[in-house]
Amino acid sequence: MYAGLRASRGDMAVIMDADLQHPPELIPEMIERMEKSGCDSCAARRVTRRGEPRIRSFFARCFYRVMNRYSDIEIVDGAVDFRMMSRRMVKAIADMPETQRFSKGLFAWVGFDTEWIEFENVERVAGESKWSLWSLMRYALDGLIDFAVAPLRLVGVLGGITAAGAAVYLVIEILKTLIMGKDTPGYASTICLILFFGGVITALLCVIGEYMGRMYLETKGRPVYIEKESNIDED
Repeated sequence: MYAGLRASRGDMAVIMDADLQHPPELIPEMIERMEKSGCDSCAARRVTRRGEPRIRSFFARCFYRVMNRYSDIEIVDGAVDFRMMSRRMVKAIADMPETQRFSKGLFAWVGFDTEWIEFENVERVAGESKWSLWSLMRYALDGLIDFAVAPLRLVGVLGGITAAGAAVYLVIEILKTLIMGKDTPGYASTICLILFFGGVITALLCVIGEYMGRMYLETKGRPVYIEKESNIDED
């Protein structure tokens, strides 16, 4: 997608799936909408998820709710990558060379005015989707990490709650020891606490590591794509 946008030369560019799940007959309406409103983008959104597994639809709706609540961008529920863009919006998208490219987030982040066209989900003409449930979940995680700091804030909240809980538990144990005394040492409780806090710390470090890993990959400055050959005239 990024390579195509950089290679495009027209006043407008269209992104759509090649399996015809994005109806090509909407393109004339997109042109008309953009010319009439003067907007820089006309995008399509699905109003139904016919033919899609229910579990996938459920997670998709949850993703939009979480993304719109905790990120700095707003993504329309049902939005797809099928859209027409003006030259200046294409340039804005192509000028962002980041390698972790969550397309829906990038389209929303640049902030150009967008007209929306609703359409019903269409069965693919041939082939099968390459998007498994796991790959979609990874894609959703990419979007949340790339455009939200909520996971990092959650780390702080969980750390504070854990520390407060540990402090309360320590005070209770001290009072119980002073008032009632203890016949046996608390080996079991000690082991449970060590395992609990060890698991929490590991989980928190994993979240922080995700952000640090992405920063590390971006600092490498690797190209988003490598062009082996092209049939597009450079002029």
